[in-house]
Parts: sequence; C-alpha cells; structure tokens
Amino acid sequence: MSHDSNNIMVILSSPSGAGKTTITKKIQQKYQSFKISVSHTTRKPRPNEVDGVDYHFISNEKFKKFISEGKFYEYAKIFDNYYGTSKESVDEMIKKNDIIFDIDWQGTQQLSKFKNLKLIKIYLIPPNKDELKQRLTKRNQDSPQEVERRFKAYDEDIQHWKDYDYIVINKNLENCYKQIENIISINKKKSPTFSQTIL
Repeated sequence: MSHDSNNIMVILSSPSGAGKTTITKKIQQKYQSFKISVSHTTRKPRPNEVDGVDYHFISNEKFKKFISEGKFYEYAKIFDNYYGTSKESVDEMIKKNDIIFDIDWQGTQQLSKFKNLKLIKIYLIPPNKDELKQRLTKRNQDSPQEVERRFKAYDEDIQHWKDYDYIVINKNLENCYKQIENIISINKKKSPTFSQTIL
C-alpha cells in the first residue's frame, strides 16, 4: 500500500544501551506529529512497562500465527523473544502522523524492502564499548548475564551501520538529540506539508 501523505518514517536503531529509547521518547514529546510505532513482542513486561504503550505483549503462539498470516512489516527474534511491527497499525498511523521506529538492524533490513515506505534510517552508536558496558550495568533492568549478552551482540550490531542513512554518535544526549532533530527537519522540509504545520 502506498500512502499519499508526506509523513515520514524515522528508524532509530542502536546497539542495546546506546540511548535510542530515551531519544525516541524525547522526539515524541517535542513533536506532536510523531507517534512511536508500538511493536508486538513475546517478552514479559518489565515492571514499569504498560501493554499497548511500550509494547503489545502477546504469546508465542499468537506471534507465530501473525507471522504465518503475513501481518508484520518486519519481525525478528532477539535474545529468545520475538519483536514485530504490525502492517495494519503502521498503515493507519502514517495517514495522520509521522512515525518513529525503535527497531534493530534486522528490522531495518526488512522494512527497507518495502519501497513504498519513506524511511529515514538513523543509527545511534555509543562513543565506545566501555561506556556501553557502564550504561547497560547502570540500567539495572537486566541480570549480569543479560548485560553480557547484550554487550557481546554489540560487535555484530555495529557492522550494520552501512544500512543506514545517518550515523550519530551518542556522546552527549543533548547534542545527539539536536543532531537527530536536524536530520528530521531537513527531511521534513523536503515534504511540502511540514512548513504549514510549523506556522
């Protein structure tokens, strides 16, 4: 399906712990036009997560049924759990909003196959591995084993930067956010409707 609107879809990917979720939320708070694409997942909610807001939490069986029915634009298995982007919700959302995707490189590759989607792909990387390890450990959401797994995955994740339009190093959250804002406004200016929404 192609959408006639000039709304854009921004993909924000990063190795785990590089700050993409924080930045995604900041963009959504600042720009009314942006909605975060809420993924479906089979992982259990963390204590502060709300179903339908952070993720749509569903069973393995249901997820597999959705896969077989072709309901996802992209899905991936990450650390034993499935994550996927529903076609239906994206197609509805893009009619009225810009969309921001907080997905990994696997999802980005799959989404890129749909030529009708206007994607702006941004890859966020931490300044170095030591800093990444500190952030993962500070987060306190994961067990030491989980931190270790995410940290190991970094080496593979980082090789996929070539799939993206922009690479941003998150050394300082504020600067990183400003760079991403610039990328969004440059791409929005190419779309005629944006200048009207600013006025």
